[in-house]
Amino acid sequence: MADRKKKRNFGDPFDFFGDDVFGDFDDIRRVMDELMKRAMGAGFSDLKSGEPLVFGVNMRVGPDGKPVIQQFGNVKPTIKGPMIADKREPLVDVIEREDSITVIVELPGVDKNRIKLNTTDRTLTISAPGEEADFYKEVKLPAAVDSKSAKASCKNGVLEVCLQKKEKSKPKAESIPIE
Repeated sequence: MADRKKKRNFGDPFDFFGDDVFGDFDDIRRVMDELMKRAMGAGFSDLKSGEPLVFGVNMRVGPDGKPVIQQFGNVKPTIKGPMIADKREPLVDVIEREDSITVIVELPGVDKNRIKLNTTDRTLTISAPGEEADFYKEVKLPAAVDSKSAKASCKNGVLEVCLQKKEKSKPKAESIPIE
């Protein structure tokens, strides 16, 4: 019987399993071990045992039709390589409507009574200590808002903050007397 296993090319992400699409579970484990060794050698040597690495990307199309790419998690890219932050940056979605802005934030494992929200006319700051991780995010709002109009609710780890936009002063027509 011919040996059907071939040496894996770890540099090619599409060559994990070679010719056998289903692969051998031992081969899969070896590939994952090799990828983790490479990741750990890429600046994660100061990682404490049991500390989670969270890094994700959210991609969507903005109101102007251009792609918007947002990173989240606790791994921050730096010039010297990846750095693990103390606080995890949650996944945030900002929805702008004609008269309001809604911010939706994923905060898994966070008790709603421990969430702290602060707002200015152009930013919303979220901080929350959780069971698994502490979260922190400063969200830049696409328009000025009335901070006093803010309403927030949290259910099943999903925080929703609704803010009313500040009313733009409408031009007022005034008659000008001619001297």
